[in-house]
Amino acid sequence: MAATEGHPDAASYAASGYGNRMGWGTRHALLLIDICKAYWTPGSPLDLSGNAAAVGVPASAARLVAAARKGGVPVLWTAVEYGDPNMADAGLFWLKAKTLAVWQIGSELHSQGLADWVNEDLTPTKGDAVVKKKYASGFFGTTLATELRYRNIDTVVICGVSTSGCVRATTLDAMQNGFRPMVVGSACGDRSEEIQKANLFDLDSKYADVVTEAEAIEHLQTGWLGA
Repeated sequence: MAATEGHPDAASYAASGYGNRMGWGTRHALLLIDICKAYWTPGSPLDLSGNAAAVGVPASAARLVAAARKGGVPVLWTAVEYGDPNMADAGLFWLKAKTLAVWQIGSELHSQGLADWVNEDLTPTKGDAVVKKKYASGFFGTTLATELRYRNIDTVVICGVSTSGCVRATTLDAMQNGFRPMVVGSACGDRSEEIQKANLFDLDSKYADVVTEAEAIEHLQTGWLGA
């Protein structure tokens, strides 16, 4: 089901020409955005437990990973990391978001393990690509586009956090770089249900296909048959 279905503005968006389906390609990869303990640890400045829709994200994402492994589909991860003691490598982003200290090596928050992978089911394994980033988009200033192109990927199944921030920015750049973004709504989370729904609606209207977990799993576990 598209994220636009049932939305009060769906009809006006459709009348303006938005909300069309991009459709799947034949060579897909799974891309997990910034999935780490900071988002599901009580007391963390990034804890999403206040949003009921975000609680199930790790389980949903883990099922996507399992499907990708079953289908032999490439799995890629993004992870934030800062090394400068003054956060100079975060640039202007640091002026807006002090929570970035979670990923500052040597900081108090980082020492609590908040930047660690969530669990064994959501941890990269041999053959996966881990792309380190410093800004919202997984493409900005990174090797992500190269990692996808040399693997001959045309479709990127996207999940992770947060929907309005890094997921959205990465999705937009995926489309602009010529990769079909398929955003799995149940495997993305944000700080409030209102923000979550608004961003999924907007992404589905303009920049991506927002798909169900079941649809994504079907494509991932099938692999590249016919590619």
